[in-house]
Amino acid sequence: MKLLVVGASYRTAPVATLERLAVAPESLTRILNRLVAQPYVSEAALVSTCNRVEVYAAVSGFHGGLGDICAVLAEQADCQPSALANNLYVHFDSAAVDHVFRVAAGLDSMVIGEAQILGQLRDAYHGATGADTTGRLLHELMQQALRVGKRAHSETGIDRAGQSVVTAALGLAARHLGDELAGRPALVVGAGAMGSLGVATLSRLGAGPLTVTNRSAERAVRLAESYGAAARPMAELADTLSTVDIVVAATAASEPVLTRDVVAGALAGRDPERGPLVLLDLAVPRDVGSGVAELPGVEVIDIDRMAELLADGPAAADAAAVERIVAGEVESFLTWLRGADVAPTVAALRGRAEDVVSAELRRLAQRRPDLSDDQRAEVARTVHRVVQRLLHQPTVRVRQLAAEPGGDQYAALLRELFDLEVPQTSQVDTVPDITPTSGGER
Repeated sequence: MKLLVVGASYRTAPVATLERLAVAPESLTRILNRLVAQPYVSEAALVSTCNRVEVYAAVSGFHGGLGDICAVLAEQADCQPSALANNLYVHFDSAAVDHVFRVAAGLDSMVIGEAQILGQLRDAYHGATGADTTGRLLHELMQQALRVGKRAHSETGIDRAGQSVVTAALGLAARHLGDELAGRPALVVGAGAMGSLGVATLSRLGAGPLTVTNRSAERAVRLAESYGAAARPMAELADTLSTVDIVVAATAASEPVLTRDVVAGALAGRDPERGPLVLLDLAVPRDVGSGVAELPGVEVIDIDRMAELLADGPAAADAAAVERIVAGEVESFLTWLRGADVAPTVAALRGRAEDVVSAELRRLAQRRPDLSDDQRAEVARTVHRVVQRLLHQPTVRVRQLAAEPGGDQYAALLRELFDLEVPQTSQVDTVPDITPTSGGER
């Protein structure tokens, strides 16, 4: 079984394409089941954030697996697979492991070093295990990826060097507001993870008064009370917009909530001397509708624009330290994988030898009924010792060889020589509870 990663991110696809590929939480199980129903896909996990949609899969063949995954992604995006070709990246085997570990460490994020992706990977793992679409390969991959991410943030300064997406977005917003957010009235639309980060970051930067609005009024009130902010109904969105300078939009709505009509209505009641109304759109699908950026007095900062403007990264030493962690962990995982590939074959070989011994001992009992129980037991011990000694060195050596590059050929050779049938196995361990420490991909 081989590991395959197929996905699109802010590096390869515009927001419009990511919006079409995005998988809502309520659709996750359906998409995962659709993936593992494909002929070449046996395990699947899916990560869907504002910055990326990617599938991690165990496949029986590269080309067949790639075709299967692309077909499901195209179905999700309601287009032909060829329409996605220029937006997708593909990683196979060792390159796939490297990619997943880099994602977990925050090296592939729009804002290098952000840690929210760890929580999103954990959620993706929970979702896949809940849908029963993971097996031995993805269990080990996802658990190891979470450990790699945790190491990157606990053993290096990449957390301090990197920024959260919210912090970075507000830094961009400050450029349009005289480089000062303190005392600026602000609105957060959405009370989920990104909305909470928005309120917390605005509060820390001294922006205010702060207002929260959300489709669920109860959630808006709870979030607002935690930071001494006010909560207003979503129905009063236009009126609320007219009173603020900064808006952080981070809902899970399927359609834009800040439409051209809503924002235009807010501008009509807003004093133009206050400067531009800055809208930070951190949602996928987008919360800010088409045409809003064309309105006079409005500045829209979305994921596409952030990708163009964010140029600052972590200190070189911290990034290099994380790169070393990832490189070492990738090699460790590949060593485990090569050894794991041969382990079921070795077990099958020993099982075959045990069956042969048992059959011969039964034949001996039939041909020599005169043997006492002690004599039969001694013969059995002798035969078992002979077989174990004969198998010991070859099986130890084949495990060593299998851990080396190209070692998968030894397992295949054993299966061919002894005509072994090796069943698929799975291994389920507990999911590490790794809580993100900063905001990032949503």
